[in-house]
Amino acid sequence: MRLLIDAGNSRLKWRLEESGQVFDQGVGVTADVDPLPGFSAAEGRVSRVAVSTVASESKRVSLFKHLSSRFDAPVTFYWAEAVRGGLKSAYKDCSQMGADRWHAMYGAWQRRNQAFLVVDAGSAITVDYVDSEGRHLGGFILPGLNMMRRSLQVDAARIDFDPSQVLNTSLGVSTSECVNHGIAWLSEALVERVRRDCIALGISDILVTGGDAERLLQLGLVAEFRPSLVMDGLGLIDAEAHAE
Repeated sequence: MRLLIDAGNSRLKWRLEESGQVFDQGVGVTADVDPLPGFSAAEGRVSRVAVSTVASESKRVSLFKHLSSRFDAPVTFYWAEAVRGGLKSAYKDCSQMGADRWHAMYGAWQRRNQAFLVVDAGSAITVDYVDSEGRHLGGFILPGLNMMRRSLQVDAARIDFDPSQVLNTSLGVSTSECVNHGIAWLSEALVERVRRDCIALGISDILVTGGDAERLLQLGLVAEFRPSLVMDGLGLIDAEAHAE
């Protein structure tokens, strides 16, 4: 069995599988003492561990130590690459790209083999465009919804508001409404920009993943929800590395 891990800055997702069949999966916190809560009793059956992460180096080292001590199996971290399987990065220095973006794009490319756009709505929101030839055209990185809220709470001390999850984009008539409706308004603007870009680039296939994906869908993003897209790509690359 192999264990796939998608470790973000805060949240961690894991999936235990064998021969393409998922046996168990769950969600944890990257920095927790036990980042794999609820993991099954099959620890002794794990033959290898594959990890995609954008966490800080200190968190990555802590995660590596935990996994190495917990499993009698090799732990491999997979990173972004210049090219793989017909998918070509737009970055001159591919090491500067977050592993999750590359793995999400690879998962989409191998399953579709056509032009597509990936929106990953996590701690940060990333948007990546790929043409029908597998060329990554580039993309955008912007603050995630919770990051925007925290910024207003921490950096604007006199703005006091209830950080509610709302979809209302009408004019706010209180500070809380102005903040929460404003974040929804910005999210709706992102959805509209994605729509226009896809029309201009001839892209009809949009995939969305990440913790805030469903919120963007509720705000009008027309896309396929793929909650495990990063792990799908990671799994394909790990399988290729082991000639499966």
